[in-house]
Amino acid sequence: MVLKSALLRAVPSGSYVHHIGSTAISGLAAKDVIDIQVTVDDLDRIEDASFEREGFESTNIVTDHCPPGLDLPGRELRKRLYRARGRAANVHVRQEGTFNQRFALICQDFLRAKPVAAAAYGLIKQRLADHFPMNPKAYYDIKDPIFDIIVEGANAWAQDIGWSEPPGD
Repeated sequence: MVLKSALLRAVPSGSYVHHIGSTAISGLAAKDVIDIQVTVDDLDRIEDASFEREGFESTNIVTDHCPPGLDLPGRELRKRLYRARGRAANVHVRQEGTFNQRFALICQDFLRAKPVAAAAYGLIKQRLADHFPMNPKAYYDIKDPIFDIIVEGANAWAQDIGWSEPPGD
């Protein structure tokens, strides 16, 4: 709750927060790092100084990767990434309605609804961590395309069930 309060002080009013990533999916193998997505109406209004005052460090990561075969405009993948000082947490600030903002939410809801897919993904993550304990680049070089496969299933599932974005946490 303290983390969420600090985040909401750092962002423009109207922004909202979701707990995302592996730690947001019950039973999924995960590192002890919380991932938070803050959705804002305008990414250009984000100020590093506001986050720094609240105990977050800016990173140089300003975009998410584009899944192979998609030709997305850069604005669909833009983000700001901050790391919390203290409790291990990554804060992904993304603009409402963009591909990457929806991607994070739809994939987690899909994995929550599909325990076999979640278990398989968890096993892949564990094996990657075992094979590349000191090489995060290799870990993500393999994990990202696997997640691109998951999003294809998640999009079909979302269409079938009439998925809509859940309210903020």
